[in-house]
Amino acid sequence: MSTDTYSRLVRTAPGAMIARRLGLPRPERLLRREDRPQPVLDPVVVLGRSSGAGTIARLLLDWGADVHRRPDDLQKIGTVVAVLDEVTHPGELGEILLPLAGAMRSLRPGARVVTISRPAGTQDAARDAARGGVEGFVRSLAHEMRRGGTANGILVADEVPLDAPAVVGALRFLLSARSAFVDGQFLHVDAAGTESAHDRPLSGRTALVTGAARGIGAAIARTLHADGARLVLLDVPAAGTELARLANDLRAVPLQLDVTAADAGDRLVTALRQRGLQLDVVVHNAGITRDKLFANMTPERWDPVIGVNIAAPLALHRALLEAGAPGTAEAVLGERPRVVCLASTSGIAGNRGQTNYAASKAGMVAVVRSMAQDLAPFGGTANAVAPGFIETDMTARIPAVQREIARRVNSLQQGGLPVDVAETVAFLASDPAGGLRGDTVRVCGQNIVGK
Repeated sequence: MSTDTYSRLVRTAPGAMIARRLGLPRPERLLRREDRPQPVLDPVVVLGRSSGAGTIARLLLDWGADVHRRPDDLQKIGTVVAVLDEVTHPGELGEILLPLAGAMRSLRPGARVVTISRPAGTQDAARDAARGGVEGFVRSLAHEMRRGGTANGILVADEVPLDAPAVVGALRFLLSARSAFVDGQFLHVDAAGTESAHDRPLSGRTALVTGAARGIGAAIARTLHADGARLVLLDVPAAGTELARLANDLRAVPLQLDVTAADAGDRLVTALRQRGLQLDVVVHNAGITRDKLFANMTPERWDPVIGVNIAAPLALHRALLEAGAPGTAEAVLGERPRVVCLASTSGIAGNRGQTNYAASKAGMVAVVRSMAQDLAPFGGTANAVAPGFIETDMTARIPAVQREIARRVNSLQQGGLPVDVAETVAFLASDPAGGLRGDTVRVCGQNIVGK
């Protein structure tokens, strides 16, 4: 779905000429999974002098990539992976990163630059300065990428080896076209994770998606289905027709339920037990907006937003846990459960007229940390996805000028698609993402909201 008439116009020859002469943005068409199914855009340059750099180079060779250790003599470059896991002083950054400077103009459309480094906090000032410097480098480089290219990073805890499944899974996601609208971000890998098949990583897993009938929820359902998941699709009775149509299309179990009802958790548990289902993935996607300046805010606008967006996921999470320890016979959560919550960049940076919505989504960013702790004893995780401006029926109702501004204030100069959110949800629902715990991944094209 795209209502971005401007982007379509400037991708024509006359439109591009006009935009160039007037100095207007010219957003590149982003390549998604169907456009570029291969995991890596060749050729690949792996920068770094550590043994970890060698490990990553061999990993990419195993994927069939055309791997080089320097960009010299390459006419075009599809991917750059900079491995900085052993930097101990800021003075070492240039030696590893500066070869990329001369290669920037050789990057192909949709190129990927990914750094792999360790987090600061070692109590060694020079080492922390070097590690912290990587973050500043990536977030600035992402602003300078052109033609649909992105720059992101992976922060790997010191005790996790670079060939751990969680590192490999994060790298594969960021290098693929599935991360088309993820830019200027860091994935935090705190544990090794577990492996899964690359082609259908959710095969044999059962996933619940709330708010599934339309928009981003429907895109999430279709993406999880494409990755092999069996689905339980939940939405309010008022969306019953659309829900039934989608469930029929995906051979899913439809469940009409108001998640804010006092007995919603009990009814969900009962419905799952009646069908003999255990959930391996829970996606708390259901959400609403009731925007108004806070000076005009009323309980009628505040309470429903808090109720649907954050109180309901909390109640459902508690009900699913209290039904039995995940993986046991009486449980409705399976082994290694994955919970993915939909937050928003409004919850990170705030947004005029959205105090209620931002409060609920900031709550979601916070709650995944405690949810992750709940699930850790069972090998489970919880993480959040924070979309920025996504082309949906809801954003289509934003006044035209305001909508156009919202589209352009990110590094990719365009709005994302529901499938961009869905792809990130699917990654976080997979086994390799088991190394990410309580993290929030922004899907916003590096909107100007800081980290």
